[in-house]
Amino acid sequence: MPAKHEKWDERPVLIIVKDDGSNLDETAVKTYMAEHLSSWMVPDAVVFVGELPHTATGKLLKRELIDQYADYLMKQK
Repeated sequence: MPAKHEKWDERPVLIIVKDDGSNLDETAVKTYMAEHLSSWMVPDAVVFVGELPHTATGKLLKRELIDQYADYLMKQK
């Protein structure tokens, strides 16, 4: 999900739904991604949520996520 960034205009924010009992954390996700992706592709933040918004037919509501997390990095300062 792209989020507004002070210097780079937009940067990625990863939104994850964890399985019950999972001990996954932001550091582990970023470390894994840094080992497998270019540095500019690694998200600036990892957000864990209980569920993602879907339509009645099961499609992901991407616009709702973009609207909800557009200013996420600006608020983290």
